[in-house]
Amino acid sequence: MVSPRLGTPLSSNATKVLLLGSGELGKEVVIALQRLGVEVVAVDRYANAPGHQVAHRAHTIDMGDPEALLALIESERPDLVVPEIEAIATDVLAIVEERGLAEVVPTARATQLTMNREGIRRLAAEELGLPTSPYRFATSLEEVREAAEQVGFPCVIKPVMSSSGKGQSTVRSADDLAGAWDYALTGGRIDRGTVIVEGFVDFDYEITQLTVRAVGASGEVETYFCEPIGHLQRDGDYVESWQPQPMSETALARAREVAAAVTGALGGRGVFGVELFVKGDEVYFSEVSPRPHDTGLVTLRTQRYSEFELHARAILGLPVDTTPITPGASAVIYGGVDAVGIAFDGVAEALRVPETDLRLFGKPESFRRRRMGVAVSTGPDIETARARAAEAASLVQPVVP
Repeated sequence: MVSPRLGTPLSSNATKVLLLGSGELGKEVVIALQRLGVEVVAVDRYANAPGHQVAHRAHTIDMGDPEALLALIESERPDLVVPEIEAIATDVLAIVEERGLAEVVPTARATQLTMNREGIRRLAAEELGLPTSPYRFATSLEEVREAAEQVGFPCVIKPVMSSSGKGQSTVRSADDLAGAWDYALTGGRIDRGTVIVEGFVDFDYEITQLTVRAVGASGEVETYFCEPIGHLQRDGDYVESWQPQPMSETALARAREVAAAVTGALGGRGVFGVELFVKGDEVYFSEVSPRPHDTGLVTLRTQRYSEFELHARAILGLPVDTTPITPGASAVIYGGVDAVGIAFDGVAEALRVPETDLRLFGKPESFRRRRMGVAVSTGPDIETARARAAEAASLVQPVVP
């Protein structure tokens, strides 16, 4: 790959990135790109999204509308199109690639596969032969009942396209299947007719193995790994993460083998969040996101370069460095109320917690269980960092002015 030349924003030689999805993760990617002199156009389904607030330009469209999405890409003519969420008409990205309108990061195929749980699970389990939980796909309540019988109870039912636990249920008996099916139909991002029914894996803990595909000194794309991130989830949504997650050498090596296999099969450049279950020295593949991962917010303080800075560098063809600096942890700050334009009390008190920082995302509308911010803390060990992050997050109080 030829060494990249970066232009000047808002000029005729600008290096332009179109970011599809502009939430809190996208906002950090925008900032990282702008620090490298990149012109960034942020797109989301609602106005004044976090990434909108820091980008050079912003658009509000339904990214699941193929015609609207293609028209926007043709109008902006970016160098790179970078998907940041699932709710995208991914077939349009293939058209963009075929017509040479822009480079899709990591690739259109990778985006299509990973945005749909069916595509990525079949790739991992059936093509690559990686260990996963037992699973079936279903398109009706009758098929859900059959799938649950096959994988056993308890099981998890999820839409094939959703994020942050939306539409996900843990089902412990056949009596709960109808409710879980209905909930999954309402929680899907685009494909509202297909769900995955997963059997439980008896795991000790779960991790995110951030994996970076970037151009190395040889000029070829190489694979790099961050230290493993442990995390706690509730209802399918992360509430706390920490880095590094203690693991045996065997489990860590296996986790990286699995992550390298999946990301290598997907191809392209950038950060991938590979979610894995770990039982002793055994590792099971769960999911992969072709972009920075929410649990990776902890890397804002634990690494020389955060996952967002790594993503910016990797997609631009620049060198990366995954050097860890210190143990750290993150804890989510929820909205707590359903309201527009909330305020936050307790920020000063939270920032008095040792080695602690905050990110308040600036989302224009709060929901009771919507992630509105995060506390990130460091310490001599992950236990101290977790305690500090949890304390700081608890001190921030969302209020209706």
